[in-house]
Amino acid sequence: MNTHNKAVRTNQKRKSPGRRHRRALLPAKSARFTATEAKNEFGRLLEKAMRGDVVVITKHDAPKAILMSVDEFKILSGAAQSKINTLSDEFDSLLTRMQGPAAVKSMEAAFHASPERLGKTAIAAARKRG
Repeated sequence: MNTHNKAVRTNQKRKSPGRRHRRALLPAKSARFTATEAKNEFGRLLEKAMRGDVVVITKHDAPKAILMSVDEFKILSGAAQSKINTLSDEFDSLLTRMQGPAAVKSMEAAFHASPERLGKTAIAAARKRG
């Protein structure tokens, strides 16, 4: 392939996901409104959100904003924080194990090992994995 064709291919605009794909990313219990409808009928949209519906506001047929109840927002926000806390706890536990006496001794042995010893250890580890 010549460089001109390659440049043309890399500069081509990527297609955005189709309408079906975008809709699949939205919650099942959602109502869609255009930005103009949302502006003109905000009270009705607010009532839907307060009842538990997720209101999707579109512009040029693409989702641009979401209106939801405070309760739903708190649930979603809390879920993300819970995942972050779990990951943080797992990391802290792993770090503690890595700093134990056995781990320190193993790392010192690895740094002072000869190339032959490192090769034998690598082969043994590969055989254990299958």
